[in-house]
Amino acid sequence: MGAWDVRDMPDQGGRTAVVTGANSGLGYVTARELARRGARVVLACRSEARGRDAIERLRAEVPGADVELRSLDLGDLTSVRTFAVSLPYERLDLLVNNAGVMAMPYGVTADGFETQFGVNHLGHFALTGLLLPTLLAAGDRTPGPRVVTVSSMAHLLGTVDLRDLNSERRYRRWVAYGRSKTANLLFTHELARRLAATGADLVAAAAHPGYASTNLQTAGPRAEGRRAAERMMALGNRVLAQPAEAGALPALYAATAPGVCPDSFTGPSVAMWRGAPGRSWRAPWTLDDRVAARLWTASEELTGVSYDAMKV
Repeated sequence: MGAWDVRDMPDQGGRTAVVTGANSGLGYVTARELARRGARVVLACRSEARGRDAIERLRAEVPGADVELRSLDLGDLTSVRTFAVSLPYERLDLLVNNAGVMAMPYGVTADGFETQFGVNHLGHFALTGLLLPTLLAAGDRTPGPRVVTVSSMAHLLGTVDLRDLNSERRYRRWVAYGRSKTANLLFTHELARRLAATGADLVAAAAHPGYASTNLQTAGPRAEGRRAAERMMALGNRVLAQPAEAGALPALYAATAPGVCPDSFTGPSVAMWRGAPGRSWRAPWTLDDRVAARLWTASEELTGVSYDAMKV
């Protein structure tokens, strides 16, 4: 793959992209670089105020960028549906499922799901299903449409517990986060399988940033007032992490590079931690067909979103 960076990104003129969680961190960098290469980019953000700030910052960095802000709260399925219905494009070339929360204190979404599972997995599962017809409609373009879901090396913390998806029996913040990131990979695995079965020209791929410095690491401790933990995470970001610009490269590669394979997992090439994008190792349980299919069925039942545009 070589030392791929943003200078290697193909021209994105004529493509329309949606990036969730695009107001800061990896999402902002992803949206900015896609716009820099000519894509029309929708910044899907929960906070309208932070989203407006991001739009202004992006336009200052990339004069003439074709970007717009739309409200999306992945922890509220009504918001997800509203976003999908109101998107004014008949075709969508790229969906980057980037937004997420990490190691938060126990909480539930507007629909009663454990927050990390609900936002990181179920929200994106529902969004992808609702946008699927517009993604499939772009299948006659070159390059074809893609769905890129951002997971994490924290998926190594464990596979999903199909008997306790919402961590109601026992909640451990880091385990719950790891399981939500495993769910991202199982979703990509099953989506790729189903797309292949229908012959659809849509690539489902996954990526992870390694250890990248964003506000994810400090948000959980800050929410609980754990100042020592917040300071420790901030120190780790300064000393050990790579910048968000580097952390976004695997997702940008998966979104734009030629020849990206379905169900591929792209991450930093140096011990999954940092460095140029490369093929990343993934835990065997993220390739379990049976678990992926059962999680898919459960996700359809929990969200009420059925992938009708892709019958197998």
